[in-house]
Amino acid sequence: MIGFNLIFFSFLTFPVFVSAHGYIGSVTIDGKSYQGNIPGGSTNPSAIRQVSTISPVKGSSNPSLNCGMNATMASDTANANPGSQILVHWVGGATGTSNWPHNVGPIMHYMTKCSDSCSSYDSTSAEWFKISELGPQTSSTWFQANIMEGEPANVTIPSNIVPGNYLLRSELISLQLAVSIGGAEFYPACIQLSIGGSGTGAPQSSEVCQFPGCYSDTDPGIYDPNANTQIYNPPITYTFPGPPVAGFVNSSGSSSGSGSGSSSNSTSSAPGSSSTTSPAGKLSTDAPSTYISSPTASSLYPPPTSASAPPSPSSANAMCKLVPRSSTGGLVAKRGITMKSHKRPLFPRWRWRF
Repeated sequence: MIGFNLIFFSFLTFPVFVSAHGYIGSVTIDGKSYQGNIPGGSTNPSAIRQVSTISPVKGSSNPSLNCGMNATMASDTANANPGSQILVHWVGGATGTSNWPHNVGPIMHYMTKCSDSCSSYDSTSAEWFKISELGPQTSSTWFQANIMEGEPANVTIPSNIVPGNYLLRSELISLQLAVSIGGAEFYPACIQLSIGGSGTGAPQSSEVCQFPGCYSDTDPGIYDPNANTQIYNPPITYTFPGPPVAGFVNSSGSSSGSGSGSSSNSTSSAPGSSSTTSPAGKLSTDAPSTYISSPTASSLYPPPTSASAPPSPSSANAMCKLVPRSSTGGLVAKRGITMKSHKRPLFPRWRWRF
């Protein structure tokens, strides 16, 4: 009987793990949509490099930290211009039929210039520069919580960037298990762009890094032994990993955010800067001059109406979410409903997500 129960439990929990991750389903550039491919599925022409699985990249030295799990070059390139608005649509589940499942952690965007066509560019040794970073939205919520609600991650191409072929690296980091070394989950993905214009902006050598190499497993913002009081519960305090946002990006007025609107809030930070948020939702740091936020950030991306920060996890298996099905049978990502037990209710209306 015990053996049967274990087998039955494993059968029930397997799809939960599958649906608890995700990938980029599509991107929208200046109003034009570019569809991605299902991880591990058939490959159709796309400007988004296809990954082999929806599972996260684990470990800062993992080669897949570059563009995602076993990412392959895409056949197409999307056209963009300096100042172009890019909406990155992250989805959850093996086929992208549910919302992004995580709500704790940063949203960051990097770029690197392809030596020739990005369709044949091996990014293994690419030098990346950061163009945006978003962390806490308020003292108790993260911008990533908006992605969980179905909103895109917004980023603007620097208005003075040198024209050419570029990879845009969009990255979400899930910090539910960041209290342990190696617990952070990385979700990087790359979009191939051809950028026009006549700009001259480029990063300094001190502002670039390689993946892997940009992060360490013990970096603040990736591992935090005090995550229970600094990341999971208010007031949130966070230090971004990686290099600072490139200086030429700050001067160009590039912006980032999460939401369906065309506007977004501008952010930047100095290396290793620690950010907290005021009750009004405006980002701030110990050195205000090194961190810039739009005065309209709270109006563009209003704080969620329900609490989105998860409870303090007691173990690697303590983060599970109860997610109701919609009336049409699809999954509805719901913030603020968390459980500390793996006891499964008997009601078929609910599905557990880890």
